Amino acid sequence: MPDFVVRVVLHGAKDPEDYNDFHEEMEAKHYYRTITSDEGVTFELPPATYRAGGVDWTMEMIRAEVRAIADATGFSNAVLVTESNGSAWIGLGIA
Repeated sequence: MPDFVVRVVLHGAKDPEDYNDFHEEMEAKHYYRTITSDEGVTFELPPATYRAGGVDWTMEMIRAEVRAIADATGFSNAVLVTESNGSAWIGLGIA
């Protein structure tokens, strides 16, 4: 099953609190703001970036679900979904 990286911007959100309900709903739908290395260390993803994996969905299905969650905030928004065959990173904080 593919892994996905999702980036969301809530246009007009001025305070981190504007994202709180959104983050909670994303996590409830199994979108996570962390990524785990092959060594088992968990890292924080950049702000408003999520990881989804272990689902037999397409990018379009992920995009539609995330867009619905973002629309529920009342903010206009942008959603980017990429399918990943692996990730490499540097400089992420340990979760």
